[in-house]
Amino acid sequence: MAEIDGATLIVRSLKQHGVEHMFGVVGFPVVPIAFAAQREGIRYLGFRNEQSASYAAGAVGYLTGRPAACLCVSGPGMIHGIAGASNAWSNAWPMILLGGANDSFQNGMGAFQEAPQVEAARPFVKYAARPDSVERVPYYVEQAVRSSIYGRPGATYLDLPNDIIVGQADEDAVEWCPPCADPPRSQADPAAIERALEVLKGSERPLVIVGKGSAYARAEDEVRQFIEATKLPFLPSPMGKGVVPDDHPLSVASARSDALKGADAILLLGARLNWILHFGKPPRFRPDVKIIQLDIHPEEIGTNIPAEVGLVGDAKAIVGQLNAALEAKPWSYASETPWRAELAEAAASNKAAVLAMEQDHSAPLGYYRVLAEIRDQVPRDALLVCEGSNTMDISRTVLPNYGARERLDAGTFGTMGVGLGFAIAAAVVHPDRKVVCVEGDSAFGFSGMEVETACRYQLPITFVIVNNNGIAGGVDDFDRDRVPPTVYTPKARYEKMIEGFGGKGYYAETSEELALALKEALAQKVPTIVNVMIDPKAARKPQKFEWLTR
Repeated sequence: MAEIDGATLIVRSLKQHGVEHMFGVVGFPVVPIAFAAQREGIRYLGFRNEQSASYAAGAVGYLTGRPAACLCVSGPGMIHGIAGASNAWSNAWPMILLGGANDSFQNGMGAFQEAPQVEAARPFVKYAARPDSVERVPYYVEQAVRSSIYGRPGATYLDLPNDIIVGQADEDAVEWCPPCADPPRSQADPAAIERALEVLKGSERPLVIVGKGSAYARAEDEVRQFIEATKLPFLPSPMGKGVVPDDHPLSVASARSDALKGADAILLLGARLNWILHFGKPPRFRPDVKIIQLDIHPEEIGTNIPAEVGLVGDAKAIVGQLNAALEAKPWSYASETPWRAELAEAAASNKAAVLAMEQDHSAPLGYYRVLAEIRDQVPRDALLVCEGSNTMDISRTVLPNYGARERLDAGTFGTMGVGLGFAIAAAVVHPDRKVVCVEGDSAFGFSGMEVETACRYQLPITFVIVNNNGIAGGVDDFDRDRVPPTVYTPKARYEKMIEGFGGKGYYAETSEELALALKEALAQKVPTIVNVMIDPKAARKPQKFEWLTR
């Protein structure tokens, strides 16, 4: 009788359930899994650090709707991989963390890298298990894949002892599971659909907030139809950008603070009232605002403030219900109202202030000039990865997105260090499109060695490092015997590191140098770094409210 080993069973099961990508760092005992992945047709990319590999796996889950796997060695490697699992937990993205473990018969003996891995993963995953036999590996893999994508998406974890990985089973004794189907798209109560539209129709100052839940649900066609039909002003969340193109005339992103503060009824399409939206509370929101909340997760309805209407289910299906109701009884928000005029005035004022900073070519450069140059040169369909403090925040207003799932950033968890893993994931999922990764110098430092990964796999990502010499700002020089906690080496030449791996590096201090460097870098067929120095004291436009509502 033919026998099959555990590593092949693990990988063949993953492939059967739609897992196409695996990222990781190999070592004991997971090396056979990586080789099996290559044999069975799962693309394996070896990273330099498990954290970046785990971030990449979560990003693939968001971009494709199917989990990718992150492969980690036992003990410390698996603990590093929890970084990406926690990021996926917070963002509601599917991924599978695979952690190697010591042989089962050595449990409790102080085995090499023995650790309570299932218990360590459990707070951040929807499902955590250790297969009890080689023959039952397919059962556990199916559970992990299905749990990651059904309901509210998230990470899952499989603990894989060495004796399972290298163990053998009679192929006839293996019980294979049918391929895991796509999640059902559940609809809302029709009465709730009618009530939601009633609230919007009765509103004088309505607003739609488009969240990344709409992007994940592939609801962009339905959301665009809804916005076009109702003519409602809309505001995208950071990763909801592009579900409706940022240049749409009904976008009020340039008047974000005024829109949030003034709206009397808000339709949340897959966005949560967490810290990003200031918990839905005053002073950022009206105390009497009526919230219509669409979310896949029933427990999310009413979080932080009561919901006037709860629409529980899939964003694509539910916005489709709203569109069907509007086709039966057409309605749109009036084209001329005091609310529209107020938002237009605020947007014009903010755009004028930003435009002046974008057109300031004086050296040392500021954030807005650098980001405006990037905006003017990148292709319209480029995937943008942005992280860093001011770099990321300002990029949300300066760098537009025109399609869904074309922006990745620190997200709900506010995780720094995700950028290079995200960029590699985007380049793997969309090899035919340009990926531009815009990093603060601090953010780049978390995972900078992954530029070698990009070079090794010939992923022509352009990394732009907006370098202000430190965390939120550095200095031009300092006493080496007393280094301030927030500063890094002034004018560090990060671009030179990629040249050692076969990429191209560019350095810029002036607007002219930046324009030329970007033009050349974006045209290269190899990974590139554009390291642009900015004023260490550069800042964003003054905000009406503090970053975190207190």
